[in-house]
Amino acid sequence: MALSFYSLQASAIEISNRYRSPRNPERSVRKATTLIILHTTEAPERSSLNKLSERGEAHYCVTPSGRIFAIVDRDREAYHAGRSMWNAKEDVDKFSIGIECVGYHNEPMGIVQLKAIASLVDMLKKMYGLSDEAVICHSHVAYGAPNKWQKRRHRGRKRCGMLFATTSVRNILDLSSKPRVDPDTRAGRLVVGDPYLRNVLYGKMDIMASHYPSKKQPAKSTSAKAPSAKKSPVKKPKAANVAETKNTNVKSTYKISAHKSSPKTLNDLKAQGYKCRGTVAKGKTAMMIVGSKWKSSSTYYVIRGKVTSGSSINPLRIEEGTAIWTK
Repeated sequence: MALSFYSLQASAIEISNRYRSPRNPERSVRKATTLIILHTTEAPERSSLNKLSERGEAHYCVTPSGRIFAIVDRDREAYHAGRSMWNAKEDVDKFSIGIECVGYHNEPMGIVQLKAIASLVDMLKKMYGLSDEAVICHSHVAYGAPNKWQKRRHRGRKRCGMLFATTSVRNILDLSSKPRVDPDTRAGRLVVGDPYLRNVLYGKMDIMASHYPSKKQPAKSTSAKAPSAKKSPVKKPKAANVAETKNTNVKSTYKISAHKSSPKTLNDLKAQGYKCRGTVAKGKTAMMIVGSKWKSSSTYYVIRGKVTSGSSINPLRIEEGTAIWTK
């Protein structure tokens, strides 16, 4: 089966329809979209995609290689959450988008896959006007019926996707905030059925911290560990360079950079040493051209003659024919 792609006017994200579910026509259109739910498939890629497609159990699936597959149309209901509740509202499928990520709830994912998830989440957040706190995982919303172990309805039926609640992973996904409490256990609608899971979702336990060091950790470790080792390879060469160029090249360099404005035109880009790295086209996204630098302030997009920096670009405006410039 040939692959087909659509760009949602953005071309920044490549999404394949290869596993589009045959269940699409029978699914109702959602009346609201207030949550993005991240799942882990708990199974290998091929079997996961086949099952998701056959049953229509997600809107998207992201593979370890960073490929994104559309399963159910994003404005329709996908049966991904099962028995679920969030803030007193049951049947979360009716007001959420479900993203399945090939992997396991307690195992780290590769950076390529996480960056693809981040791009997809960012696009959907902008489409539906959602905050970072609206991006949660399946284990946040799933709940269990009373049974021989739990006499009341309880949170903790699944640990699916719980790594996406950790600070270290959310940093990679560019999510700066998350829910601090479970609104349903706090209100007494549910009881805690899995204290370990609650600690991962809302406590200080970061089960992924050793795999994805936070941005603050390197700074702490470099100042605390072996200062002499730091000074020899890094500081000494810098000191020598400053001594050699004091009052000459160093000062003049700072004067030039201080007065250099951000490029506003194509001629500015050329004059300041930027080079065109490629042009967005069908099957060729911004991320494919410049990788994680696609949102950098040092990356520039030329869209119909207008120059826009990567830090301020709206992904929905990155259309086919957009040229990407970096140094």
